[in-house]
Amino acid sequence: MESFMHALDAINGVLWHDFVLYVVLGVGVLFTLWSGFSQYRALTHGVSVIRGKYDRKDDPGAINHFQALSTALSGTVGLGNIAGVSVAVSLGGPGAIFWMWVVGAVGMALKLTEVTQSMMFRDVSDPENPQGGPMWVCKNGLAKISPALAPLGWTLGAIFCVTVIISTFTGGNMFQAWNVAKITATYVPSMSSLVVGVILTVLTAAVIIGGIKRIGSVTGRLVPFMCGLYFIAAVVILAMNAGAIPAVLKTIVLCGLPPALGGESGNPEGAFLGGTFGYAFLWGMKRALFSNEAGQGSAPIAHSAAKTDEPVREGVVAGLEPFIDTLVVCTVTAMVVMVSGAWNRPAAAMFATTPSMVQAHGDDGQPIPGAWVPSTSELPAKPGAEAAISNVWRDNDGLFVLVTGDVDPNTGRDLHRVMGEVHHGEGDGDALLIKWEPYESETAPVVAGPEIHLSLPGSSLTGYAFDRAIPGMGMWIVTLASWLFALSTIISWSYYGEQATVFLAGNKWVFPYKFVYCAAVLVACIPGFIKTDAELDAFTALGTGVMLWANIPIMLIFGPIAMRAYKDYIRRLDAGEMKGHGYPEITDVAGGRDVR
Repeated sequence: MESFMHALDAINGVLWHDFVLYVVLGVGVLFTLWSGFSQYRALTHGVSVIRGKYDRKDDPGAINHFQALSTALSGTVGLGNIAGVSVAVSLGGPGAIFWMWVVGAVGMALKLTEVTQSMMFRDVSDPENPQGGPMWVCKNGLAKISPALAPLGWTLGAIFCVTVIISTFTGGNMFQAWNVAKITATYVPSMSSLVVGVILTVLTAAVIIGGIKRIGSVTGRLVPFMCGLYFIAAVVILAMNAGAIPAVLKTIVLCGLPPALGGESGNPEGAFLGGTFGYAFLWGMKRALFSNEAGQGSAPIAHSAAKTDEPVREGVVAGLEPFIDTLVVCTVTAMVVMVSGAWNRPAAAMFATTPSMVQAHGDDGQPIPGAWVPSTSELPAKPGAEAAISNVWRDNDGLFVLVTGDVDPNTGRDLHRVMGEVHHGEGDGDALLIKWEPYESETAPVVAGPEIHLSLPGSSLTGYAFDRAIPGMGMWIVTLASWLFALSTIISWSYYGEQATVFLAGNKWVFPYKFVYCAAVLVACIPGFIKTDAELDAFTALGTGVMLWANIPIMLIFGPIAMRAYKDYIRRLDAGEMKGHGYPEITDVAGGRDVR
């Protein structure tokens, strides 16, 4: 597993080179300016569209605008909002939030453009089951330019489909399932990860077998409920800590700006190791792009099922996604993690004396050259205040101590984490001991102090943040939200992978694909499969990165066509040529009954 993770890190180093981030940000700014700040239209006209004002039964498509948005949102508003944001803040620091906001804003223009393109070139030969996405943009778009380009169009579309399948199984499936298993084990230790995997697998299979109409029906009800529940709980905590919000906002902006503009690097404090401007920029971009999927090309696949004869109309609806996902849901998560102090949390326990670092030994008892571990495996008790938040130590709890060594270019500091895990000691009855992971260094690092910090990867940190504010809330709200968010995302991404499979190999491979997809949910919940937030990020970064590399060139090639269509649509809208009707009942819109 270790060599596999090293290989993933090497691949991600190329996929997420700084140049790639600059390109994505630049393309977002390009379409923002080109469209005349289309974000305004999404927040105004887009709201009228999803309320059903323009829904018509005889338009081609399978689901209404609201259900298409809900299906796409269920793929974006997932554990990226709970777990991904926490990873960004814990590693990149407060400045990562600033860049999440920037990506959310320009991402609205990216989403509008890519969905408009997909709607213009979708396949509606079967009006009840339309197919679309960047792969169809390549195939039909290039063929429309010149029949001689049709083979190239299919080839480019096939390459994109391969990236979709990679992202489907990593970020859309296994990332979600693993996080649910992790946070459930945190609060309900009697429920094994495999039991969580079985439940998620069964629920996923029950929905995805019914196809896009059942997916749209489920997500149309599930997404508003889960977003509302989570948002209300987070706002309650922010209201309780309203006095801390101005200082937190100031820290976010200062740490998000480069030094030339008066910014400053995040200083190490508590469990936070510190972070440079570049590191904050990297994590903010990565997690925002993973969360709202702007520029990935995944959401257009869901939107292409919408009932409409106006491609731009669905593009305007899609512009709402990054606003809801990043500027609302991600922001409240980040603010809760910040105001609660979970991101730079104090020590969970203290050694009586600071241990030294000694050479690590393998299972055969032989010393491991260049590998070091703390000199003690004794586990001190948690103090009362910390025990009230995160309970007493339990088997498999993750923890770490801070050591000083070489300067880390990502943080600008000489601090590093040495990870450990709580285990029952052999021959010691019920005694709990620390099993350390060897830390690799040519020279022995020095333990920075006696503090032991909780290792809280992904959604566990968000649950801890809620518990710091209101003890017990993390158990109920974050655990329930994690289940709902994960299930909705797994369901939606199954459809994305299904459409990629159909494009590549035809409908006969849909059932085998669904079987393997459901099995992957179970595999992700196998204990020990993924251990840390760094490993978690490696899987999700792979999926997001390969899709960006495939989709951004497609957006640029067909961008002029989409922008001409967008400006023509806005001209007709402003001229009063778009005749809608009265708003149907919201319950009919949510259930899709207004277009049946």
